[in-house]
Amino acid sequence: MNVDTIQDFLAEQREKTPDDLLPLVLEFESLWERKLWHQLTNQLLEFFNHPASAPQRLDFYKVFISKFADKINQLKLVDLALKAATQYNQERLSFMEEVAKKVDHEDSQDALVFATIAVARVKLDLADLDGARQDLDRAERILDSFDSVETIVHAAFYDANADYYQAKADFASYYRNALLYLACIDIKQLSPQERRKRAYDLAIAALVSTSIYNFGELLLHPILDALSEREEDQWLRELLFAFNRGDLTAYDILSTRMNSVPILQAHARQLREKIYLSALTEAVFRRPPHDRAMTFATIAAETKVRPDEIEHLIMKALSLGLLRGTIDQVDEVAHINWVQPKVLDMKQIANMRDRLKEWDESVNQLGNWIERVGQDLWAA
Repeated sequence: MNVDTIQDFLAEQREKTPDDLLPLVLEFESLWERKLWHQLTNQLLEFFNHPASAPQRLDFYKVFISKFADKINQLKLVDLALKAATQYNQERLSFMEEVAKKVDHEDSQDALVFATIAVARVKLDLADLDGARQDLDRAERILDSFDSVETIVHAAFYDANADYYQAKADFASYYRNALLYLACIDIKQLSPQERRKRAYDLAIAALVSTSIYNFGELLLHPILDALSEREEDQWLRELLFAFNRGDLTAYDILSTRMNSVPILQAHARQLREKIYLSALTEAVFRRPPHDRAMTFATIAAETKVRPDEIEHLIMKALSLGLLRGTIDQVDEVAHINWVQPKVLDMKQIANMRDRLKEWDESVNQLGNWIERVGQDLWAA
């Protein structure tokens, strides 16, 4: 294609361009003629990022960008291709596979990873989970070989990986990858709907996972504030904090709302065991380190678990690494010497403050006693 044809194409596109984007398109021709590829790429990205450019993106990519594709940053080329691919339906997979082949060079492996992840995401949309997993594994192998890579690539990988695990109902892996994705982005860039969905999905994953018993990272994350923006979601946020502090009373109150969520209703028995475990660890945590020999009767009173189930509850907590210690089955006493650290809410912090004050007072009393009974020794 010669310059005149490019000029004709740009002239045609100018007629379709909304007024607020027209200055960008007018600049394309000048940058093209002067071969200022970096500036042209940035202008194109700004154009493609605008929602009003959607109907024109594919034509720009196929007719205009493809003519200098090998002269620009390959990662940005894939980004432009991704935005252009939104106009495709059935052809999107073949289009992105072709883009991946185009950037498969030794000096553009980051772009290859980015494109491969995009291919995996299309396969996820088509419910080809096995194919998506193969592409994501390939992308991960290449990522592991890098010393550093653009954040946008890591974000795309963790986001696609999270969606894969969500489709597979692997809640723990979804939880981990979704949080890694959020660590790679500014959540202010997400729409309110996206923030709400991400917070909701993370909360559900944390609750129903069989291996997540500490929600600290999620409870501290600003994404959780999205559940406070809608009254109908607020209860789910409160439920997470109830689990964190082992609050059985709050759990019983909120359990009526849980019945309206099918996945929580399906895991009702598991959730009940989980809150019992949380109540147990909280009961241990509230005690000073020198007073953590707890009878089964005491544990039953604080966790509301039947006496005949206490031993099983303690063994479960020990096996999960939530507690460390031993069980005296004869005397029905649990000797706990360690409890898993967790994020504290204001009430728990106040309890810790009271314990520190008690400890400080005990130290002062001990010091006064030593000073009183050891006067002759100090004098000597």
